[in-house]
Amino acid sequence: MTTEHQSRAGRPRSERAEKAIIAATLDLIADGMGVAELSMEAIAARAGVGKTTIYRRWANKEDLVVDALATIRHPLPPLAGESVRDDLVALLDLARREAGQRRARCAMNVALSESDRSKRVSERFYKLALEPRRVAMREVLSRGVANGELRPDLDVDLAMALLTGAMIFFNKWGPEGDLPEDLAERVVDHAMAGFAPRA
Repeated sequence: MTTEHQSRAGRPRSERAEKAIIAATLDLIADGMGVAELSMEAIAARAGVGKTTIYRRWANKEDLVVDALATIRHPLPPLAGESVRDDLVALLDLARREAGQRRARCAMNVALSESDRSKRVSERFYKLALEPRRVAMREVLSRGVANGELRPDLDVDLAMALLTGAMIFFNKWGPEGDLPEDLAERVVDHAMAGFAPRA
C-alpha cells in the first residue's frame, strides 16, 4: 500500500471506541447532565478514551450528542397501509417502548428541553430523529382523509399534535417504568372518535 493511499484512507476508526463514546454520552445525559454542562473531557473519561479519539469522529459535542440521541430511537416500523388506526398505533407504540428505557426517556427529555438552550442540537435532532416520524404520520393521516377513513375537514397538523402530545405527556409525566402496553391503542382510539367522519 502506498504512502499516498494510506494518507487518503486515514487511520481506521475503532468501532469499540465509538460505541463506548456513544454509551458514555448517553449515560451522562441519563444521569441528568444537560448539553451545556456536558464536556468532551467528561465523555472521554467515562468512555475510557482520549479526547483526540472523540474529535476524530465528531467536530464538536453538539454533533456527538445528536448522534448519540439518534441511536436510541427505534427505526420506523413497516406500516401495512390497510388501516389508519393500525398504522397510527404502530407509530405511537414506538414512543411507548422508548419511554420504558432509562436512556431513551432521559435523553428525549433533554432533546425537548434543548430547543431554547442549544438550537443546533434541537434542529439536528429534529431532522435526524423526529422528522421521519412526522412525515410518516402525516402520510397516514392524509391517506385516511383521502380514502374516507377520516373526516374530510380534518386538521392534519392539529391531529398530529394531539397524538404526539399525548405520548409526550405520558413519557415525561407518566408512571415510572414501562408504560401500559395498550397505551398507544387507547390514545389512537380516543383520537379516532373525533377524527372519524361524522354520521
